[in-house]
Amino acid sequence: MKIWLDGELVDESAAKISVFDHGLLYGDGVFEGIRFYNRRVFRLEEHIKRLFESARAIVLEIPWTHEEVCKFVVETVAANGLDDGYIRLVVTRGSGGLGLNPYLCKRASMFIIASTISLYPQEHYENGLSVITCATRRPAPAALMPQVKSLNYLNNIMAKVEAIQANALEAVMLNEQGYVAECTGDNIFILREGVLYTPLVSDGALDGVTRRVILELADQLGVPKVEKSLTRYDLYIADEFFLTGTAAEVIPVVAYDRRVIGEGKPGEITKRFIAAFKELASTTGTPID
Repeated sequence: MKIWLDGELVDESAAKISVFDHGLLYGDGVFEGIRFYNRRVFRLEEHIKRLFESARAIVLEIPWTHEEVCKFVVETVAANGLDDGYIRLVVTRGSGGLGLNPYLCKRASMFIIASTISLYPQEHYENGLSVITCATRRPAPAALMPQVKSLNYLNNIMAKVEAIQANALEAVMLNEQGYVAECTGDNIFILREGVLYTPLVSDGALDGVTRRVILELADQLGVPKVEKSLTRYDLYIADEFFLTGTAAEVIPVVAYDRRVIGEGKPGEITKRFIAAFKELASTTGTPID
């Protein structure tokens, strides 16, 4: 495997960062997960735009331009000879010794991995997931802005631990007010009486790229859409329920907190969204060749 690291493609065994890197020591950095299908990188421009916005929000200067980073991503995928897969792009504050002061880091570091990923077993895409509510809450926006896709993922990891310990693959996270935010790595959508609902970004949800795609597809499919604060009750009584994310793509939910959603199988409108997403993702994007 070839890894892009600070300006050059290197073998996986040579892809190393300093033990004094602030990304490792303090979770000080930002990242993006990006998909590619049929040798096309899906929504590359949107992902890199969000990367730069996240970096700006935490006062992290990326020493390459938007266009250069897009080029590096394509080069990395091409170097690994993959047709379909997943990209992890990470920007750290760089090496700055011990201590929190980010201004001691002279230059940001960036690496790009192009590989494959399988977030959930295939049978759950066909039959649906069972999810729970976890006790771990999403941080308040005043503490850690949910729009920033930072390396501080311990909150999500602790929620994932709860899910696994409860024999579930995913967990719904609430904010401190009790409203639904997102899952540990996915955005949430429900359908009720033919209307598509998703939590507000301001309630703690990441402004996911796949989330945006689903909202676009809703218009094409003629499904009314509403972004609003949702409670567990709204999810309990949903006719259909699905999750979205770059790694997860679109996956149905058929049970929540041991309550059956709809008829206990992926809903018909959910299936339409899955089909529309697959068609769009497999036919559009930035060419690798």
